[in-house]
Amino acid sequence: MNPERLARIRQMLALRQPDLTVCMEEVNKSHNLAALIRTCDAVGIPEVHAVWPRRMRMHTHAAKGSHYWVKVQRHETIHDAVGQLRAQGMQILATHLSERAVDFRNIDYTRPTAVLFGAETHGISAEALALADQDIIIPMVGMAQSLNVSVAGALILYEAQRQRQLAGRYAQSCQLPRVEQDRLLFERGYPVLARVCRMKHLPYPAIADDGSLLADEAWWQQMQLSKAAWEARQQDGPCTAFGDE
Repeated sequence: MNPERLARIRQMLALRQPDLTVCMEEVNKSHNLAALIRTCDAVGIPEVHAVWPRRMRMHTHAAKGSHYWVKVQRHETIHDAVGQLRAQGMQILATHLSERAVDFRNIDYTRPTAVLFGAETHGISAEALALADQDIIIPMVGMAQSLNVSVAGALILYEAQRQRQLAGRYAQSCQLPRVEQDRLLFERGYPVLARVCRMKHLPYPAIADDGSLLADEAWWQQMQLSKAAWEARQQDGPCTAFGDE
């Protein structure tokens, strides 16, 4: 990993906002999902939540590589998703036109916040609405009463970014745990080695400040084994010296 790429990744990680996220409930068009994730990456969101079928696949071309930097956590139900978000102390906002809805710009996004987005056709479910703290809307004066979900997401998230920037939240020291920083640095700085680690169930090495790998000789020996040699060794008994599961 060259110094310029290392500096760029570290700068990006320093600006991440782990207490801001979105939850996509059955967003059923993969290009919309990818576009939302691309926006999340752009405003510094490291992890998003989704309730959608296992068969659903992201339109990675539309994500433009952002899916490598934003973790997507799937949930079986909206109850599971909101329960986890509440456990993190987040306010839950639902994008929904209702009598109790307020202008999305009147929300304090400097608080830990999760924004719920529903399916393109039916919107957010009644179950999800019952779990939300507040409904929000994007005011419109035309005949249309809704925006594409990815467009709505961009408007709301950039308002959140604006507020957080004014509050100095992007000027704070890195808020991501060091283990998550090292994971992203290794997977994106050393993608080939990361792929081999996953294939062989080897732990990722720590990353030094200069971007070099802090790995011992035994780790490198395991990495350098050919696929055939590795499989033969596994048949003799799995290696546990490196934290294999």
